[in-house]
Amino acid sequence: MIQLIIIAMYLGLLLVLGMFASRFLQSTSKDYLLASHSIGPFLLLMSLFGTTMTAFALVGSTGEAYKEGIGVYGMLASSSGIIHSLCFFFIGVKVWKIARRHGYTTQIQFFRARLESDSIGLMLFPVLVGLVIPYLLIGVLASGSVINGVTKNTFPDLFGAYGGGVPPWIASLVICSVVLIYVFFGGMRGTAWANTFQTLVFMVLGIVTFCVIANGLGYKAVIADHVEAGATEEEAEKSAGAVGLFERMRAISAKIPHDKATRSEMSKTMFLTYLLVPLSVGMFPHLFQHWLTARSANSFKLPVVAHPLFILVVWVPCVLIGVWATSEMAGVPPKLKANVVLAFLVKNEAGAVLGGFLTAGILAAIMSSLDSQFLCLGTMFSNDMVLHYGGRERFTDHQKVLVARVFIVAIVAVTYFFSLFDPRRVFTMGVWCFSGFSSLFPLIVAALYWRRLTALGACASVFAAVASWLILFWLSGFGKNADYTVDFVVNGQTYQTMPVLTIFAVSAVSLVVVSLLTRPPSDATLGKFFAK
Repeated sequence: MIQLIIIAMYLGLLLVLGMFASRFLQSTSKDYLLASHSIGPFLLLMSLFGTTMTAFALVGSTGEAYKEGIGVYGMLASSSGIIHSLCFFFIGVKVWKIARRHGYTTQIQFFRARLESDSIGLMLFPVLVGLVIPYLLIGVLASGSVINGVTKNTFPDLFGAYGGGVPPWIASLVICSVVLIYVFFGGMRGTAWANTFQTLVFMVLGIVTFCVIANGLGYKAVIADHVEAGATEEEAEKSAGAVGLFERMRAISAKIPHDKATRSEMSKTMFLTYLLVPLSVGMFPHLFQHWLTARSANSFKLPVVAHPLFILVVWVPCVLIGVWATSEMAGVPPKLKANVVLAFLVKNEAGAVLGGFLTAGILAAIMSSLDSQFLCLGTMFSNDMVLHYGGRERFTDHQKVLVARVFIVAIVAVTYFFSLFDPRRVFTMGVWCFSGFSSLFPLIVAALYWRRLTALGACASVFAAVASWLILFWLSGFGKNADYTVDFVVNGQTYQTMPVLTIFAVSAVSLVVVSLLTRPPSDATLGKFFAK
């Protein structure tokens, strides 16, 4: 119950913060959706990092490292640190300048104007919404698993079917409701403030979590080493008590099975094609919206420099905890689901009070992305569908905000509904979701840097990306086969690649070929977007 009480207090604090932010909300849709472009460097860094570091990074990476080994860090973390910052610099800054100059609020609004096409908006809207919903599912599923994991045996009579813990469907419902409330009332300003607070919480508590788990597992490993050397249990415990944290980390690391301590089981081509997955940030609609909240182009300097360092601080502990969990010292049950590994170790290695705070830190990482995604979808529906086709002059600012809020509620309901079905591994769902966004990366790059891009080329690219993604996702058992790859045979040798390579290539080729065969936008439009 102690963990549950601390979690409830943390969620209550978030609600208070969201309601406090709503007091500063101006009565304009621009302030509700973009915080009146008032976000400075620090808040922008916290918002961008908190939005990108989701349940995928904490719960997903720990679970995947437990299943696949330490190679998970190289697959995504190290490359993401560099690629994300490059995207902020080469895409985010340019998007901010163009959007501020012409008053754009969403990606679709930008693409419609850039390509002189209404069709691209109709095509992109369901695609972006369809890709964001699985992204939301990652957070909703993870929050339910984490809370259920740390509350095991708390209610043995009431929730015996769920191991005596709070059922995931109840936990997920509570998390969705809390995020919905502070986004509903606080808008982008409340989201930015909540993201900053939650980013600080999960970074600080993430380090504490790492140290606590490392200390506990390392202590057991040192005892095991001394017993193997011939010491008695009492002598081993005494010796282990005098050993420092780094020595304990070294001891538990030595207990990692060889196949988990290397990436020997992963082919080089599969490892390399993972590098395409982090490109997804270039097309995240929620990041696009966060970019537009910046006070000036200079606000991007801190995020570009600090983002890779922040990724290092978060991912290294999570991956190490995952591979340590493969040691016999961790006591992880063989059939434990990957999504629950982190929660299991927190519950076993931390006391009740500390365990509650550490769980709050995990939930902070999950919720810091859910809020931005919910708000983003409401903004897109309001701006790109209702106002675009209904006529902007027909709606007051109050009505524009109301439309966004109604769609946010609908998206939360749909996401929660899908979370009730058989869950997939958080990491696997994340990779498929990011692969879809990565396949649209050629579109945003071409729109910003290639004058020859045409509307038909863009539509062909989106269609090709969606079609190839759906086919491969179907072949993988809708994500059930976590090890699914696209294999190519050359000269009798098989090369394994991640599905993202095929989807990305099909999308890029379609974009270039069709654009070269069709008429480009007018000189007036090109002059507008490629002004010297």
